Amino acid sequence: MTTHPTIPTTGAELMRVSPVIPVVVLHDADAAVPLAQALCRGGIGMIEVTLRTDAGMDAIERIAAEVPDIIVGAGTVLDPAQAWEAARRGAQFLVTPGSPGALTDAAIGTGLAVLAGASTLTEMMTLREKGILAQKFFPAEAAGGSRYLQAVHGPLPGLEFCPTGGVTADNAGDYLALPNVVCVGGSWLTPDDAVAEGDWDRIQQLAAEAAALGG
Repeated sequence: MTTHPTIPTTGAELMRVSPVIPVVVLHDADAAVPLAQALCRGGIGMIEVTLRTDAGMDAIERIAAEVPDIIVGAGTVLDPAQAWEAARRGAQFLVTPGSPGALTDAAIGTGLAVLAGASTLTEMMTLREKGILAQKFFPAEAAGGSRYLQAVHGPLPGLEFCPTGGVTADNAGDYLALPNVVCVGGSWLTPDDAVAEGDWDRIQQLAAEAAALGG
């Protein structure tokens, strides 16, 4: 009997589903289901489909309907309308690159788990005031990398982060070793060429390697 995953209701729960959140940009929604299935077979229990392309919403809807064994979310959510539309299409979590007030409030209002983006102490503290203690650190490498997050831990020990942006298989371990990092987000699990060629075995292998980062 297949056991479907428990849907996270908070950002903190979401970050504990997998050590790596695959950040996926799809140009063809037809690739969504086999891609999600390959990630599942590799042991990754979630997928963030970004809304950077016209195929994003359709991809989310297809994965939600056809791959119940994976938790699907919308990434690069930029405005309240996108947040509500993604929820309507079946997204089970939302990820934003930044945290303007109206967007953050709308994302929370959907009732879905939210990873709101922050890159400065002021942004992190503003989210903290809203009760958002689990945050996306973006763009991670450009904003100071693992050394920055290590420094943040002193004044803000109650915050947990998912660094995204420039995170790779080579530096993911540096982030995951930090006390305030629970998981990382990255696009290396789903290379553009592998998706375009339908090389699902390669994606499954990359997913398996990423899943092993969780020990």
